[in-house]
Amino acid sequence: MKFLDLAKVYIRSGSGGNGAVSFRREKYIEYGGPDGGDGGRGGDVIAEAVDGLNTLIDFRYQQHFFAKNGQGGMGKQRTGKDGDDIVLRVPVGTEILDEDEETVLGDLTRVGQRIVLAKGGNGGFGNLHFKSSTNQAPRTANPGLAGVERTLWLRLKLIADAGLLGLPNAGKSTFLAATSNARPKIADYPFTTLHPNLGVVGVDNAEFVMADIPGLIEGAHEGRGIGDRFLGHVERCAVLLHLVDGTSQDVAGDYATIIGELEAYGGALADKPRVTALNKIDALDDDERAEARAALEAVAGPVMLMSGVSREGLTEVLRAVRAQIEDDRVRERRAGEEPETWKP
Repeated sequence: MKFLDLAKVYIRSGSGGNGAVSFRREKYIEYGGPDGGDGGRGGDVIAEAVDGLNTLIDFRYQQHFFAKNGQGGMGKQRTGKDGDDIVLRVPVGTEILDEDEETVLGDLTRVGQRIVLAKGGNGGFGNLHFKSSTNQAPRTANPGLAGVERTLWLRLKLIADAGLLGLPNAGKSTFLAATSNARPKIADYPFTTLHPNLGVVGVDNAEFVMADIPGLIEGAHEGRGIGDRFLGHVERCAVLLHLVDGTSQDVAGDYATIIGELEAYGGALADKPRVTALNKIDALDDDERAEARAALEAVAGPVMLMSGVSREGLTEVLRAVRAQIEDDRVRERRAGEEPETWKP
């Protein structure tokens, strides 16, 4: 299945049905009076987060979504049928943006969560509605309200507990393959990862979801390489795991490049908790490990050593990531608790 995280859709809610002008005309019944019913209500356009989807590829092949119009009112006080709603089934983590691609109209972060994107028009009143003591034979009825037509953008941000960052060929996909059942593409050339991958990682009888995104290069915020369009998929993560290639000639420079791109991207991404790991230590001897670690710690603080190939240090890195995730969950629980009120 192809991966798509941005889609443009055109939606229109249903128009309300017109009210009816009708009079009761039956044999032996004098002054039957008005009996025109109201029009039915137009259908809504609704977005719903569903389980089992992790891409917006369905919206590549269908971009127009129109709800049904309401049926017009009829005689004998019959109300028209309401128009059917239309539901856009989207993955969990989808943001609904206005046409300007900046205004967020909704953020669907839970399975079953719904948002009405366009409300259907109300049905018009039939002439029965206008009957009064001074107007016993009204010949007027209201037309139904028109539906709402608009253009929207759907942007997917994957839901993951931890995110992988690093330059191309830093070993992110190898790490994900070594610690989960995910099978991302792995090769000895840059940009083998062209779209985000998710994997369920387990350590010490606990599991969490990790996201691997395509590698960043200097100037990614200006569109170089694949750009920073996939950084949105790690915005929701509790912690970032920053992998630095230990075989690089300038590990400190590689670290600074990624941090610079996070800061240029904006938002709270650069301030998220990070675990920094020096990867590919299986290709280094003891002296080279010590030298690379010292150079990286000079700019990054505490650094862990690991290798996705030999699996050396993997468990320690996963435990550090899990500890950060648990701390974030504790902070969320505390933030959600209401402050205790004083009681006599």
